[in-house]
Amino acid sequence: MMKFAGAVATLALLSACASTNDDVGLDTTASNDTNVGAQPTGVEPGSQTDLEQAAGHRVFFAYDQYTLTPQAQSTLAKQAAWLKEYPQTRVLVAGNCDERGTREYNLALGARRAEAAKSYLVSLGVDASRITTVSYGKERPIDPRSTEQAWSMNRNSTTTIQGVGA
Repeated sequence: MMKFAGAVATLALLSACASTNDDVGLDTTASNDTNVGAQPTGVEPGSQTDLEQAAGHRVFFAYDQYTLTPQAQSTLAKQAAWLKEYPQTRVLVAGNCDERGTREYNLALGARRAEAAKSYLVSLGVDASRITTVSYGKERPIDPRSTEQAWSMNRNSTTTIQGVGA
């Protein structure tokens, strides 16, 4: 019984000595990890910058493919959640390709990439009427170099805000 009483007394003393961040005057609000969805300073909620920072605005594809990778699906799931948070926002999903292949072939492939992204967003509950698609083929590269790294960056679909309204 004495051992138990001694253990309780020791715990009581230790807890009395413990301090919290509030006790020592630290401001814990700036780096609190529980504020994951909090807006960064200076970012307007519902803006393109907000979309890019909160969800990502671009997904990438393998060479000559328009199937969504697990990473692309994850990004699109974040976009869908973001779009549900801003139900009046309309977006454009643009399909892009690398420089290899003919103009016509890349326009068709870019259209399939944009449609794949749109279809996935719709499958996650985003109203299809809020999403417009376009293909830019190889006409709007992110990286103009002719390297494997540049080509992999240029094979994408990009989501941009087109407007807010009814």
